[in-house]
Amino acid sequence: MSQCEALPLILVVEDEPEIRRFLRVSLTGNGYQILEATKGEEALTLAADKKPDVIILDLGLPDIDGTEVAGKIREWSQVPIIILSARNQEVDKVAALDLGADDYLTKPFGVYELLARIKVALKHASRAKTEEEEPVFSAGKICVDMAKRLVFLDGEEVHLTPNEYKLLLTLVQSPGKLISQQQLLRAVWGPGYAKEGHYLRVYMGQLRRKLEEDPANPKHLITEPGLGYRFCE
Repeated sequence: MSQCEALPLILVVEDEPEIRRFLRVSLTGNGYQILEATKGEEALTLAADKKPDVIILDLGLPDIDGTEVAGKIREWSQVPIIILSARNQEVDKVAALDLGADDYLTKPFGVYELLARIKVALKHASRAKTEEEEPVFSAGKICVDMAKRLVFLDGEEVHLTPNEYKLLLTLVQSPGKLISQQQLLRAVWGPGYAKEGHYLRVYMGQLRRKLEEDPANPKHLITEPGLGYRFCE
């Protein structure tokens, strides 16, 4: 395999020429190969044929909406999808996340923030491909032994309730990924609780008190207001 072939491949789905040009320069200059699509149907074809490592997806495409593109890709692939859109309404962000997007950046955006999100997406995808991975997650002083269902802080076991553990486990299984409130509620309490956002506020507060050095300024259990939560390593 040549050095070029080993570079991560990113599919950029964007119909604005200026932004596409900016992304082309920024991504190739930081060690990525890119494919470009200006329409949703073209993106679906490229995603199936070329199997990119990450997809950067605009929502306002000229043929079909980006949320529909994300939903169709999720029917057959778990490739990380990062939304890059001018839509800044919470309802649009939540809809995209619920349809399978991994992250969401609002235009205008900073290239360093985008590069950081891409690194997280690639890291998560790499973990997902490792089937024989040791079922132990560590970040800072927090350690989660998934096989034994035990949680440790600085080497000392921390007692969590069943729902606290399920909430933490859902987050650490996708480190760095933004997970919507609805996804977390369904994963922990079931499909009938998708609107009970106050459950999350209460249980996240309890987890922070047990696991964060400064619960008022958490380093790991991060809230994305109006959208959901992510576990930052």
